[in-house]
Amino acid sequence: MEDCNKLGLAKSIGVSNFGNKKLSLILENGTIPPAVNQVQLNPSWQQGKLKDFCKQKGIHMSAWSPLGGYKVFWGSNVVMENPILHEIAQARNKTVAQIALRWILEQGTSAIVKSFNKERMKQNHEIFDWELSQEELDKINKIPQCIPYNAEMFVSKNGPYKSLEELFE
Repeated sequence: MEDCNKLGLAKSIGVSNFGNKKLSLILENGTIPPAVNQVQLNPSWQQGKLKDFCKQKGIHMSAWSPLGGYKVFWGSNVVMENPILHEIAQARNKTVAQIALRWILEQGTSAIVKSFNKERMKQNHEIFDWELSQEELDKINKIPQCIPYNAEMFVSKNGPYKSLEELFE
C-alpha cells in the first residue's frame, strides 16, 4: 500500500480492526502512518484506550457497527436496548440511534451507518444541529462495556493473542 501511495494510486492508507499492538507495529515498521483505523465502536464498546492511542498518533477512527449490529447475524442489541440511551433519547425526543451516532460524532470519530429505510436514513442525518450535554456524555461514558461478539476463535495459547483482553487491548 505504501508503494501504491508513493505512485499516486492511493491518496492515503487505512487499516481496519487494528488494536494498539498492530498499530504500533505498523508505525514502527512502515514509512507512511495509516490515516484511518476502521473499528467497531459504539456506546457499549467505546474502545477508550484505542481512541486515545489513535488520537495521540494522529490516526482518525471510523466506527463500523455504530449501533451494535443485529444479534441474529452477529453483534448484539446492547446499544439499541440500552436503558441509558433510551432515557436520553426520550428526554430529547430523539431516537436511540441518533443518540448513539451523536455520541460517536462527539468523540471525534466518524460513523459508517447502514440502512435501506428512507426514514432512518433521514434520521441519521439529523444529528448535526444539536449536542449532548456533559451530563448525558457522562452517563453514556459509564455504560458497561461488553465485547460485541464471541471472538474466542481468534485467541490461542500458541497465537499472537493469548486472551480476549489481549485481542481487545
